[in-house]
Amino acid sequence: MPEIQGPKKGSGEKKSRQFISEKIVKQPLTKRQVATRGAFVVFTALIFGAVSAFSFTAVKPLAGRLFGEEEPTETPVFIPKDEPTDVSAPDETAPTESEPIEEQVQTVMENYRFTVDDMNSMLSSLRMQVQKAEKGIVTVHSVQQGTDWFDNSMETTGLYAGVIVADNGQEILILTPDAAVENADSIRVAFGEKQETDGQIKQKDAVSGMAVVSVSMGALESSVRDSLEVLTLGNSYTVRQGDLILAVGGPSGIVHSLDYGYVSYVQKNALMADRVCRVLYSRISADAQKGTFLLNTSGELIGWAMEPQGNADGSTNSSVQIMGISDYKGILEKLTNGASAPYLGVIGQEVSESMTAQGLPSGIYVMNVIADSPAYNAGIQSGDVIVGINGASITSMKEYQSAVDGMEVGQQATVSVERNGREQYTQLEFPVTVGSR
Repeated sequence: MPEIQGPKKGSGEKKSRQFISEKIVKQPLTKRQVATRGAFVVFTALIFGAVSAFSFTAVKPLAGRLFGEEEPTETPVFIPKDEPTDVSAPDETAPTESEPIEEQVQTVMENYRFTVDDMNSMLSSLRMQVQKAEKGIVTVHSVQQGTDWFDNSMETTGLYAGVIVADNGQEILILTPDAAVENADSIRVAFGEKQETDGQIKQKDAVSGMAVVSVSMGALESSVRDSLEVLTLGNSYTVRQGDLILAVGGPSGIVHSLDYGYVSYVQKNALMADRVCRVLYSRISADAQKGTFLLNTSGELIGWAMEPQGNADGSTNSSVQIMGISDYKGILEKLTNGASAPYLGVIGQEVSESMTAQGLPSGIYVMNVIADSPAYNAGIQSGDVIVGINGASITSMKEYQSAVDGMEVGQQATVSVERNGREQYTQLEFPVTVGSR
């Protein structure tokens, strides 16, 4: 039976067969699709940047602590205090000259004729001090927003003088009249003709009528920062009658004006709120409201002109009254650090030996209590004698002032007083909530 065979295979080579193939080509993007994708990329970049910035801000302080790096911080302002001296006491260290030498000097002085060159020579050193002080004098603009009769927005500006008294590494601190910040919507500070920038109220003292304005160091151009001069705070306790002084700031009512004068009188025991101060008198030009600051011949700040005080007969003093800086340094230190100065509102004086001989207890005799002050609201009256504060005995104005300066605003202090009754003094205690000046 013949063998059945399948179909014959070829020579062993496969013939390839071609299939139909297609190439898919993407259509070009429309303008709307391009814009959508671009917006998505920008949004993603913003999110990434925000996350990075947040992470950097959060990690930087930790990294600084780990690697010993410290963030720049404000350095507290510290103002050394002065001890009162008796300026009326004679100088015992001065050598006593013999009579013939005194006669010779007097003869020479009588026969010498001063010239204009001599005067210019004497004033040249004063001019140098003024030029140096000018670097520490600024113009404080008190800006107020309002409307005119036609309801149009308008801006009014008052110009006041200020002096640079400190810097804490982050801010320039400027002493100026509180009229410069009172009711101000904003404050601008001009450093000569170089730059004008924003200022902020650091703290103010309504009792003395002064305020401290701060300007950020970062807001000042490097050239301005390098040219500034912080005025040195002098010792007003050493100022004597007849000393030559300089009035800077705004003595003529215009900022950057100037005048020369001399001290005509030194009042050592001027009664003021919660302290006894040394007040200087001079016939020098001064505008207390615009800001007038007094310097000694070394260019040191020794005080500022106060508002004219009325006399009992209604008249005003023709001489300028100057608040000595030494009695204010404790308050100024608090203001420059942004803290409120404590305030009770008592005007008093030490009970003298003659007063104790008449039966008054030792302490601070209350001459007056300022209306609506913390002491007034607590019930302390004129005629009371303050003998203690918070359990500590008070026998002198120095002890009283030190006790008040050591208080904190808002603290409740216990003030012990002796009050005169029908037959004898009775001790009373008053809880006083410490206010701010």
